[in-house]
Amino acid sequence: MINIIICDDNEKDRIKIKNIVKNFMEKNNIENNIYVFSDYNINFYNKANSNLPFKIYLLDIETPTKSGIDVAREIRRKDVDSVIIFLTAHEELGNIILKNDLMFLSFINKFDDCENRLYSALGKSLDLLNKKNTIRFMDRNILYTININDILYITKDSFERKTIIKTDYNEFKVNLSLSSIIELLDDRFIQTHRACYVNSDRKVKIDKAKRLITFDNGETIDLLSDKYRKGIC
Repeated sequence: MINIIICDDNEKDRIKIKNIVKNFMEKNNIENNIYVFSDYNINFYNKANSNLPFKIYLLDIETPTKSGIDVAREIRRKDVDSVIIFLTAHEELGNIILKNDLMFLSFINKFDDCENRLYSALGKSLDLLNKKNTIRFMDRNILYTININDILYITKDSFERKTIIKTDYNEFKVNLSLSSIIELLDDRFIQTHRACYVNSDRKVKIDKAKRLITFDNGETIDLLSDKYRKGIC
């Protein structure tokens, strides 16, 4: 799920930008959420500071209360993975952006072939996000960074009330809900049980009669229920 966060103080520009993003996502069949703000207010920061994965920011450089450059600097203090794209009606501000180490993707003039340039920037954004093959989350002041390829399955321990992320090298027990972890992952994770999702790239054998799933490292689990086994290859 791609999450796009747009901030622009001009209503016409907000509508235009949102429609461009919406059209791009629909044409490419990409699941997405679009969040639109008119200023860098508390609602914007609540969304920016949330645990939403795969964020793309479209930031207006000038608003009545704050500069998008300052906002990008604040975002980068906590988040180096999200994509930042600047939008402005003032081309001359490009030099100011370049002087700041903000790790931004693109600088787009709203009045200079905006639609095509934004389409191109969104395409590059998806390429970058796809290359970030890790999940990152905080749990009780601990920052976890886990390579998605290493994950075999994710399940819920109802006794300890923890979510278990099983990898080749460890078993992480975290206090986040199963659903919140699944939201960080992509379509390769398929549900096999009410409380289990497996990495379809890592499974090598499904024994529906015995309800066993075998992974490419030889490990097996029996979390395969009647409700979900029919749809599993």
